[in-house]
Amino acid sequence: MPDPFSTLEKNILAAKGLTAEQLDALAAAGIASRQDLQTVGDAGTLRELVSTIEPEIAERVVAWATGRTMPVATSETPYGGKMLLDTSDVVYCVHCSAKQPKDYESGDLCIACGRQAEPIQACFWCAASGPGKFCRACGAKFVSTSELDLALLLRQEGLPKDEIPKRLESMSPADKELLWGRVRRRRG
Repeated sequence: MPDPFSTLEKNILAAKGLTAEQLDALAAAGIASRQDLQTVGDAGTLRELVSTIEPEIAERVVAWATGRTMPVATSETPYGGKMLLDTSDVVYCVHCSAKQPKDYESGDLCIACGRQAEPIQACFWCAASGPGKFCRACGAKFVSTSELDLALLLRQEGLPKDEIPKRLESMSPADKELLWGRVRRRRG
């Protein structure tokens, strides 16, 4: 039988955020030692056994019991964890976020989902076209092809380049329908 929590271990668990009631609930669930916590193995299982433990506290307790290190926030990684740096030529699929192979070329299909990884978009600001989320000629954020006419209308009305995509994203369908009415009137 594993050794029960010592006074030091109880103090450590309290420092990790467990209350006396939660320690009693651990004992009621059959968790009476550090070895039992190692058997539990992860924070999700611990929370299933004792639902009153907050997720962050459960993570700290399991990390202490298993000896796994938790990510620590630093100036380089303010939210903790590892920082992934990719080279500028790395391409991720806009649909499923899968990383594309090194020999990827614009217009190729994604290796994971089979859709076009970087659809070719037309820029509402300078009329250039290309893949990605931003125009490589002027830096404007691309809008969906279905809203290109709306973006052109907003440009003609004098909205700044960076404001147009934000405005379209924040508009309700009713507001967009009003803009479409104005687009149709200008064409007619």
